[in-house]
Amino acid sequence: MFKLKGTFTAMITPMKKDGDVDFEGFREHIKNQLEAGIDGLVPLCTTSETPTLDEEEERKMIEIIMGEREAHEKATGIHVPIIVGAGSNNTRDAVRYAERAKSAGADAVLVVTPYYNKPSQAGILKHFEAVSKVGIPIVVYNIKGRTGVNIATETLVEIAKLPNIIGVKEASGSVSQMMDVIAKIKLNNPDFSVMSGDDALTLPLLALGGDGVISVVSNLAPKRVKEMVDAGLQGKFAEAKNAHYALLPIFRAAFVEGNPSSIKCAMNLKGLPAGSVREPLVEVSEGGKKAIEAALAECKL
Repeated sequence: MFKLKGTFTAMITPMKKDGDVDFEGFREHIKNQLEAGIDGLVPLCTTSETPTLDEEEERKMIEIIMGEREAHEKATGIHVPIIVGAGSNNTRDAVRYAERAKSAGADAVLVVTPYYNKPSQAGILKHFEAVSKVGIPIVVYNIKGRTGVNIATETLVEIAKLPNIIGVKEASGSVSQMMDVIAKIKLNNPDFSVMSGDDALTLPLLALGGDGVISVVSNLAPKRVKEMVDAGLQGKFAEAKNAHYALLPIFRAAFVEGNPSSIKCAMNLKGLPAGSVREPLVEVSEGGKKAIEAALAECKL
């Protein structure tokens, strides 16, 4: 199993004006990320609008990203890890999605807390226990704001003992919880990675001993986000702090009217392949667009 570390992009799904997936745009986006030297890619995540993608679209996206990664590796000798989203509020589907990713050659899967059902902590543990049996490395995704239930640190301690669990994407928004996760799990198991799920909290997490970020903003500025993370991982915190504050306006604006509507707007403004969003998401308002334009200018992007 690989050590999860650095800057991983939570990938958007480029779409055409009619809401169809822009597969060629997706291919271009992957190439842009790989050429920028990103540490890893995370397709079929929340930012990918996965709740509105059908399984054939997902299958084709996995096929494209695995093919582009293979071509890049042959050309450069660099293996860029791919973590495929495999979350569901149906445990059987999460297992099936993890099996699909494993068969495709993914390095790991990202498995979110079951949403809407609001399972107990015991139910959450059983969910991850079932997925862990697939035999592919698993990154736990804890984001109460989207799932309705937080994974208590005591529960995560037990999940981390399961086979194939390699880390957590921490998007609780609580620095206190992040510290508890590091203190109670990572300090006892250095191979367990704690990744930020919030661009704006990446630097604080790195200072506390975290391992990097699964980033939304790196869709737009992979090199800039990676420079910040690399500096933090190397202990160059004055440099990392400067990079953080230079990007802070876009860290905020990228969520001004939700994700991924806001980051797609920013990418479209910079001529990057993003396109529209699929309903029930809608394009950002004129006010949101002006806020994003201002942030881009302030960040010199």
